[in-house]
Amino acid sequence: MIVNDLDIDAIKVGLDDGSILLVDVREPHEFAAGHIPGSVSRPLSQFDPADLPNEPGKRIVLSCAAGVRSRRALEFAQSAGLDIDSHYAGGFKDWLMHGEPVEQD
Repeated sequence: MIVNDLDIDAIKVGLDDGSILLVDVREPHEFAAGHIPGSVSRPLSQFDPADLPNEPGKRIVLSCAAGVRSRRALEFAQSAGLDIDSHYAGGFKDWLMHGEPVEQD
């Protein structure tokens, strides 16, 4: 499995310039309580690689609370033959620790 661990700086640059689409694989109640602005929810418990959003020109990057579930989702995506190799290694906890803004549903 190929894993590209991205840090908060890479995530912020990618979100700012529109080059990445951040997919949050935490559960719906976690996402609703707070998530990285611009991220989309695809819970790991219902994860279907075929259901991942497709936005031309954007690279999908997976994210969770601390990098464990996003790695698991990477395995699923790669097993399905998708060209997805990146995740936010620190996840939402790292985002919060750096005092970055959070959206709530």
